[in-house]
Amino acid sequence: MEVSPSLLAADFLDLRGEIEMINSSAADYLHLDVMDGVFVPNISFGFSVLDAVGKICEKPMDVHLMIVEPDKWISRVRDTGAHLMNVHFEACRHLHSTIGLIHKAGMKSGVTLNPATPVSMLADIIQDVDLVLLMSVNPGFGGQPFIHHTLEKVRQLRQMIFESGSRAKIEIDGGVNETTGALLANAGADILVAGSYVFGASDPHERIGILKNLK
Repeated sequence: MEVSPSLLAADFLDLRGEIEMINSSAADYLHLDVMDGVFVPNISFGFSVLDAVGKICEKPMDVHLMIVEPDKWISRVRDTGAHLMNVHFEACRHLHSTIGLIHKAGMKSGVTLNPATPVSMLADIIQDVDLVLLMSVNPGFGGQPFIHHTLEKVRQLRQMIFESGSRAKIEIDGGVNETTGALLANAGADILVAGSYVFGASDPHERIGILKNLK
């Protein structure tokens, strides 16, 4: 299992220390949630933070844009050093075009589905994306309980990926811990995003190790 700790749950009074902890850990990515207060009912952080993180982060940056009109910011996300740019299906008018522009900018492409959006909506795009992120909580706030129907969506998505020949990975964000992580691993998830489960722990390295060892 791959693990992408979510910076949203970090201690922003010690951001350098938190990034250095991630650098020294077994984490595979660093997940960064950008919220605009329009697409989701919250505001997180913007490009000044992404730029600063990009200068010291040694893990691939997994940038998740919870914003309207994400196309406007593709080159700006690239300039932070992002490895992957993740946009919401619900926020894109021309998703195929957006994915192409992300690839043209030199990044891997991710598409996120909100809890109420069925995976069937990706049938015509699944071969073009590198990653699909399934929200297992409603986007906008951390610390929400895990939506268990996500497990069925993971199984459906895994079948779609198999039947289409896509190489897309399945990432899950929301309510991830040792218990839900084990269920997600069994359902076919590839990457777990974890916020408070990692950053709120007395031993974050141990928590990352627990998730990585799930099968």
